[in-house]
Amino acid sequence: MSRSRPRWYFSFSSPYSWLAHSDLVGRYSDVADVIDWLPFWEPDEPVQRRLARSGVQLPYVPMSDEKRRYVEQDVRRLARERGLEAVWPPETGRRWEVPHLAFLVAQEMGRGREFTDLVYRACWQRGEDVCDPRVIAGFGAELGLDGAALGAAPDDPAVRQRGLEALFSLHRDGVFGVPYFIDGAEKFWGVDRLAGFAGSVRAGLAGWERAC
Repeated sequence: MSRSRPRWYFSFSSPYSWLAHSDLVGRYSDVADVIDWLPFWEPDEPVQRRLARSGVQLPYVPMSDEKRRYVEQDVRRLARERGLEAVWPPETGRRWEVPHLAFLVAQEMGRGREFTDLVYRACWQRGEDVCDPRVIAGFGAELGLDGAALGAAPDDPAVRQRGLEALFSLHRDGVFGVPYFIDGAEKFWGVDRLAGFAGSVRAGLAGWERAC
């Protein structure tokens, strides 16, 4: 990833990131093609300790029951506007490093976007537990990738190191929530800011083409 390139931070655990992903690939596919895709998740305790020793504090905000009820209502409303039906995934045993570290493996193999699409559909449209390594491994055949490598990503030291670097990047960019979009000095937070981000990226591309 180049820090000068437009980029977006997403999380498989965020229904708003799911909606932003749907809009990005559906309405702004030209923008999706030219930006960097960066994952954000709540890491396990060993990684949290390493981050803390480096002075990195990631933006985790506990959700009250009242806020959770509102988010579920809001997401279902926004999903219906897009012709989608939101299905909440199971809450127990969440290991969000599983799909996010597997994304890094798929991304390295040139299939990161396709992997993201599969995970979002499984998680928020079918309610599957994408934190289960067996579910993630099952995407391998459809992607033409090694399913065992996808499922084992959280146990691969090299992949975990890349994940740590991704979380450091989030800290350096000052990201405090997802979805989060950055184009140069311009920052956009939330699914409702995607249009502004897309316009900024397109304007930059048009300026580059005129200069050439």
